[in-house]
Amino acid sequence: MPTPQLSHSTGSAPEIEADAQLLLLIPSPLDEKALEAWAGLFDALRAVEFAGAAGSFSRVPFDGATVAVAGVGPGRDAAAYRDAAGAGLRALGGVEAVVVNAPAAPSGAWRAIAEGAGLGAYTFASYKKDGGKRRASTVRVVSDDDVADDDVAAVQSVVDAVALVKDLVSTPADRLGPQDLADEAVTAVRDLPVEVTVLDEQDLADGGYGGILGVGRGSDRPPRLVRLDYSPATATRHVAVVGKGITFDTGGLSLKPAGSMVGMKYDMCGAAVALAVVRAAAQLRLPVRVTSFLCIADNMPSGRATRPGDVLTALDGTTIEVLNTDAEGRLVLADGLVAASREHPDLIVDVATLTGAITVALGTRHAGVMGEGEAVREYLEAATRAGELAWHLPLPAHMRDDLDSPIADLVNAKIGDPAGGSLFAGLFLQHFVGRVDDTADAARIPWVHLDIAGVGMNKGAPFGATDKGPTGATVRSLLALLEGERSR
Repeated sequence: MPTPQLSHSTGSAPEIEADAQLLLLIPSPLDEKALEAWAGLFDALRAVEFAGAAGSFSRVPFDGATVAVAGVGPGRDAAAYRDAAGAGLRALGGVEAVVVNAPAAPSGAWRAIAEGAGLGAYTFASYKKDGGKRRASTVRVVSDDDVADDDVAAVQSVVDAVALVKDLVSTPADRLGPQDLADEAVTAVRDLPVEVTVLDEQDLADGGYGGILGVGRGSDRPPRLVRLDYSPATATRHVAVVGKGITFDTGGLSLKPAGSMVGMKYDMCGAAVALAVVRAAAQLRLPVRVTSFLCIADNMPSGRATRPGDVLTALDGTTIEVLNTDAEGRLVLADGLVAASREHPDLIVDVATLTGAITVALGTRHAGVMGEGEAVREYLEAATRAGELAWHLPLPAHMRDDLDSPIADLVNAKIGDPAGGSLFAGLFLQHFVGRVDDTADAARIPWVHLDIAGVGMNKGAPFGATDKGPTGATVRSLLALLEGERSR
């Protein structure tokens, strides 16, 4: 089981159970008054020099048992407690059941604690002979908060959504090609009110999906487009999520160096996010229609592969001169954005591990955000509520000339000019976002572009609730955006 079963119980008194490990979340500096109900704990913490620093972890004797303690740091907000719970569950390891208590936590922090614990306890069912590392299979959060069963189920859905992304991204590419990912999408929503349509290579050819076909034609495993539609009768708004699903990215004939090709099974992060979001929306019974488009292809070199200089025709008839076959994500997304636009949703969000340049610009903790002003503001506010870092980047008008091709409508890359690579990609995608209706002078559909190439995979040391490896970044922010529909 990749994530633990979450539960909540009401109480504040010390509680030691024989069959569960107690994990206490302790802020810094140590506050003896906040721990007065836990007689002797303050002295025990002082004895092992535990100061509650963020990310710290220790075990201390208490009430005849050994309890685990994780530091919250000086912060008192939800993010600090989410990180402490996640770090504590990661550090515990090998423990079947955990009870989490935060004696000094503010009212309402239970959700962040449960979320962090669920994220921190995730493990991938690895291919190791011994099954790999194990973490807690059940986590109970104890607090004074009034928590209903539906509240716990909602947190479980969010944690499971992130786990779904991690599972798919961790699966080796030889076991997850385009058809396999399409099959996983069908399975993921099988028992939910989600309509699924899978377009195979013939459907794509008949429909004019030249971007997806052009990227996928070099592989022996043909491309797919998966459309998943959750459309409740109570919906007052329609959000489309378009995800890049490159199941392996060699770079095509513009072949990547060997070191850069390692890990390219993760280039389908965006499609995994789009799938996880629509599944969670259905599980949460959100009053918003969510339609996800998974644009799936293998980017491989062969005698059939697209060559630099070839011209592809996207779904809307736009011709694209392909100067770099390793700039393939924007080609599959072009078709996905056109398909989404044809349904005239109220908002389109695309999610993609799109550019290495975004890591140069923002590092590995902030997602790059581009798009229309009000839509971007709405997303950034949701990201803040979810506790995920994001940064707004511009779409400079003066760079639009860089998109011009001498023989086609657009080029897909700037060869020899690395300046503003992420912004160039954003401007390219903007071209394929449609209008709110079919009139020529209509406004463009509100649109947000999320470049998660830096945040989708944590290659460094674990931190907070984030382990090394796939992160599931932007899932929680997108669900916070959709959950905001309850109050619209």
